[in-house]
Amino acid sequence: MKTKIWGVIFLLIAGGMAQMCKNRKAGDIDLGTLMPHEVNEWKSQGADKIYTEETIFDYINGAGEIYRAYNYKKLQARNFTREGYPQIIADLFDMGEAKNAFGIFTHNLEGEKVGIGQGSLYSGGLLQIWKGRYFVSLFAEEETNESKAAVLAMGKKVASSINEDGQLPSIIELLPEENLKKNSIRYFYNHLILNYHFFLADDNILNLAENTDAVLGTYQTENGKHWLLLVNYPNKENAVKAYNNFLNVYMPEALEEGILQTENAKWTAVKIKQILLTIVFDAPSKGAAKKMLFAVHK
Repeated sequence: MKTKIWGVIFLLIAGGMAQMCKNRKAGDIDLGTLMPHEVNEWKSQGADKIYTEETIFDYINGAGEIYRAYNYKKLQARNFTREGYPQIIADLFDMGEAKNAFGIFTHNLEGEKVGIGQGSLYSGGLLQIWKGRYFVSLFAEEETNESKAAVLAMGKKVASSINEDGQLPSIIELLPEENLKKNSIRYFYNHLILNYHFFLADDNILNLAENTDAVLGTYQTENGKHWLLLVNYPNKENAVKAYNNFLNVYMPEALEEGILQTENAKWTAVKIKQILLTIVFDAPSKGAAKKMLFAVHK
């Protein structure tokens, strides 16, 4: 009888622990465990500071809205000092999902790739990394050879502490590769982010929301730059609504449905197929615009 009772108790405990792990939400983890306390003689100074969705503006004024546009969950900040050297500020963001971490990483794509995590860029003392559902920003207030080495070493330690990888949003794979500037891919689902990279309209005319996926790519040819915007909707009805709204608001004077020559003598074209909306901006010719649409939908 005792054996049976202990067996039942074990199952209850194991089941409870499994449910606790299953219910563990993004933001619950102690982000401080993913960051070192000392690197290359730079040591952590003072207590870490934690900022939630509601308090991020206390730490980041203008850029706070950008992180909120990617539904970030928690930020943990840690300062590192070394006598006679610039301060290093480490910010570790739990973005809730890998797609959000990747998205915020694509917001600023300046810098050289340094091969840390699933994506990393270094420029002028700033190292940005994404891995799994985490985004990391490490910043030396002044760039020196020593501070750069410390920032890169710190980035490698943080990345190695994150035991998960994240998948790229599948919509990225739909971008045609020919003439695509690889450092131009922006992932998002908020019209404020779209307007930051390519201004479309004050209102959210494409009905971008959390249940949509959008990617913007820049294409460079000998005839100049043009842009390709792809949006996946949760169902065909939502996609059709966005398509019709775009036609009515953005190109009401189009002589041919779905294609328009704009005031700058460039061409805008739009096409819908099932749940995918495709828009080409500033194509050098009507034929080029249609060719881009075909490259996506073939």
